[in-house]
Amino acid sequence: MNDLPIIQKTYDLIKWYVPILNRLPRSHKFVLGDRLSGQLYDLLEGLIGARYAKQKLPQLEGLNGKLDILRYQTRILHDFNLISTDRYQYASQQLQSIGSDLGGWIKQQIQLKK
Repeated sequence: MNDLPIIQKTYDLIKWYVPILNRLPRSHKFVLGDRLSGQLYDLLEGLIGARYAKQKLPQLEGLNGKLDILRYQTRILHDFNLISTDRYQYASQQLQSIGSDLGGWIKQQIQLKK
């Protein structure tokens, strides 16, 4: 499959992150774990949808907010000592990379509108 790099990065992050979220203690799994999983899947779906949309910019700008939510939720996991510092750093790096790609895609769409 010939995916955009941002879609592949998001897919890979889901494959890495969801098994970790599924092992969270019960008190956090069904609130924070489910929300994080849902946000990850929403991000992937949004990116795929934007790839095929005629008007990409509004969709991409909305995904920026979802990405920020994921950053904060990941930080909460770490602050509650639910993931190790190494895992937190890895997830943060992946989210940062996806964010950079998303920012580039948004800038590209803005340029195309001019």
